[in-house]
Amino acid sequence: MTLKLCGFSASNYYNQVKLQLLEKQLDFEEEMVRTGSVEPALLARSPMGKVPFLDTPHGCISESMACAEYIEAAYPQFPLLPADPFAAAKVRELLVYLELHLELVARELYAEAFFGGKVGDETKERVRKLLLRGAAGFGRIARFAPFVAGASFTLADCAAVVHLPIVSGASKLIYGEDLLAALPVKDYIRSLGERASVRKVNDDRKADTQRMLAAQRPAT
Repeated sequence: MTLKLCGFSASNYYNQVKLQLLEKQLDFEEEMVRTGSVEPALLARSPMGKVPFLDTPHGCISESMACAEYIEAAYPQFPLLPADPFAAAKVRELLVYLELHLELVARELYAEAFFGGKVGDETKERVRKLLLRGAAGFGRIARFAPFVAGASFTLADCAAVVHLPIVSGASKLIYGEDLLAALPVKDYIRSLGERASVRKVNDDRKADTQRMLAAQRPAT
């Protein structure tokens, strides 16, 4: 059975796993699955109805980090985690900062930044403080030399290249300033954009986003 990545290409966490699969040159299929469904058939595959999830020969795996760990262990070719335990732990450390202290914090802004909703002033101020703290902490461990963890492309880059632009964009739209401006994010994103795998992910993301926007427009 071929691996099947389930979700949609406008999702940054979906793209994080997709980029890993592309970098490892694995054969995989994509299945369009929307998030939030309470259909029993979906919940049997992803217990909270979240995407992405990975359909494997052994069953389904939900949560992007669990998917990434499975892929690295089951398909060791073109490894995206260092063999050295300490170096591998440092990559995982970067992943935690990217996901927990940056993207998930900024996610509270997305309703207003991207979807026409409204976020309260107290939430904005709390998120701003947390993002500044998270960005400072991430900046102390990220190397950008030229990749986030150093000289080699790793799982940390699979996360950074899809999450950092969204965090920067949301902060600019809400606060009028890029809260990641002290980091070399623009140069990093520009450089990684030249990789074939990143171009593929970005092209598919743009196409899926346009499709979603078109579907939301009222019929004329």
